[in-house]
Amino acid sequence: MHALKQDDTPQPAPGRRNFLIGAPACLLALGSLSTGTRAAGAEHTLPPLPYPIDALDPVLSANTLGYHHGKHHKGYVDNLNRLLSGTELAGQALEAIILRTAGQPAQAAVFNNAAQVWNHNFYWQSLRPRGGGKPPAELAHRLDEAFGSVAACKKELAAAAIAQFGSGWAWLVADGGRLRVVRTSNAELPLTQGLRPLLTVDVWEHAYYIDYQNRRADYANAVLDRLINWDFALENLHRHA
Repeated sequence: MHALKQDDTPQPAPGRRNFLIGAPACLLALGSLSTGTRAAGAEHTLPPLPYPIDALDPVLSANTLGYHHGKHHKGYVDNLNRLLSGTELAGQALEAIILRTAGQPAQAAVFNNAAQVWNHNFYWQSLRPRGGGKPPAELAHRLDEAFGSVAACKKELAAAAIAQFGSGWAWLVADGGRLRVVRTSNAELPLTQGLRPLLTVDVWEHAYYIDYQNRRADYANAVLDRLINWDFALENLHRHA
């Protein structure tokens, strides 16, 4: 993995892997669930948070969500609209833009901003007030099969979040019929690897630094124990399976 810039607007990432067979279908299928909708030809917009801004207190403060959603997430949306203006990609759906620009160095800025909009839309739904706890029975069974226990899955997700060097994401994904934990750098997302994301933890510094400073491990474990949205993961497991 390349050394990464720690925060703010993602930098162009050369040498992205080519899409695996099946990735475009996976990306377009999940897009309607995780990225919102808009009229054809319209600019991309910032979706509202799926809960009140203070609903994740005390794990994530309203101050953190205000900056993360209202500044950083909004910044990616604004940057994307600016980059697309007057180009052949203007007016296209977010998922189509990601598909057309992934792996193309000349389009790295467009990909980074489009992917970060998608990633953040997905992240907010991966959390919920009074989350964590026991997953639904069906998902718990699948986690037991894949990791040995729910606790072992959470431990692996936390380890991935902590080990990610610089900015990035820790993901629970479906790889065919198998559940796995993976991590990606900067704006990269599992969809470009033919994997179906079930939930994610954002480990860019702006996701946690106001509340946790450099204690990324405390942030990751608190999110997994108290906020993670297992129901959302199960929805994604069922959808387009």
